[in-house]
Amino acid sequence: MQSVITSKFQTTIPKGVRERLKLSIHDTLEWKVDQGKIVVLPVQKEFLKYRNRIKTGPGKIEDDIHLARQQRLKKYR
Repeated sequence: MQSVITSKFQTTIPKGVRERLKLSIHDTLEWKVDQGKIVVLPVQKEFLKYRNRIKTGPGKIEDDIHLARQQRLKKYR
């Protein structure tokens, strides 16, 4: 597969590569130069693999504020 570098030094990732690596809009790529070759790797967002795994109920903001204030007081004592 090939792609062209534009006058703004941009290029398009070929569709086959995007599909194989499951890339989508706003994904991040890491570029490396290794012995005269360009290596492009998708940056894996590890925390996303846990998405929808933890279920929580509605919280109580007053309790959260109270807990945060207590922890802050302990920090400065």
